[in-house]
Amino acid sequence: MMRRLLLIACLVSVAVAPAAAYLKIGFRAGNRLVGVRWDQRPVPYFITNRDGGGLTVPQIRGAIERAFTTWANEPDLDLSFDFRGFTGAEPFDEDGMNTLGFVDEPELERVLGATGFTVDTVTGRLLESDIFFNSAFDWSVAPGGDPAAYDLESTAVHEIGHFIGLGHSAIGETQLLGDRRRVIAKQSVMFPIAFPQGSISDRVLKADDVAGAADIYPARDYERRHGSATGRVLLDGRGIFGAHVTAFSLETGRIVGGFTLDTDGRFVIAGLVPGLHVIRVEPLDDGDIGSYFDDQANVEIGFEATIAPSLVSVPAGGASSDVTINVRRR
Repeated sequence: MMRRLLLIACLVSVAVAPAAAYLKIGFRAGNRLVGVRWDQRPVPYFITNRDGGGLTVPQIRGAIERAFTTWANEPDLDLSFDFRGFTGAEPFDEDGMNTLGFVDEPELERVLGATGFTVDTVTGRLLESDIFFNSAFDWSVAPGGDPAAYDLESTAVHEIGHFIGLGHSAIGETQLLGDRRRVIAKQSVMFPIAFPQGSISDRVLKADDVAGAADIYPARDYERRHGSATGRVLLDGRGIFGAHVTAFSLETGRIVGGFTLDTDGRFVIAGLVPGLHVIRVEPLDDGDIGSYFDDQANVEIGFEATIAPSLVSVPAGGASSDVTINVRRR
């Protein structure tokens, strides 16, 4: 059995299933939540043999290959990819080929790119994944960026995160400008809103991106070298669903985030370096909840951001003691 899943990643203004506290692409099969993943190595891909977005085919290939290399070269991940050649096929043709290329979608005025999937609906095994980049925007592959264009390599790194099964991260801050949001800061390539034109910051993976991907494709010794923080978030004595929880390492300054993913308010944030962490909880109110959860109605946002009452010690290869964080209604 096969099912087509489409994730629209709105990276200008601005489905998922839980794994640990991260969000990954998935679907419900009966009573199970099944996350998607690639079983084969290397994962093959093709590039549409057509210019787009003001870029030539060789420029497009170079940026896309560099983006795949960024994920493949991360030592904490078991991932590899193989460029199989150019094709006349279009992204989202259901042809069994993983195709990346430009498509002119001017009506999607806030969407830089999108990723679609064909999966085995029993196992979650990915059979095909395509990525399109919107040629309605101006694009650049300049080494230092172009202030008048969006960086293709940065956007490709984000979309490849979806391509391998990751959902969105909420580690970022935005400012509302009219009916749009501008990114002030973020510590995850997988944040759903892109930096402005000219930025090349998302060419580099952050700790949260790696932790999320390692939940699906861990390197052989990854779990032995990392640990997890666990606990509950309570409002008026009851667990809440959809609270955003982050762990900040005092030793490295790395931030890894996740969510409470059940009505008991429980969270597990894995992929943490051993040592002391500050755990912070905040409502998911800085953007579109639909970028993270299909079940938007049950996401609780009516509480104040709160820091755990004590530091949490994360051991290598294990989990911290449970921490309970009581938040106040606002």
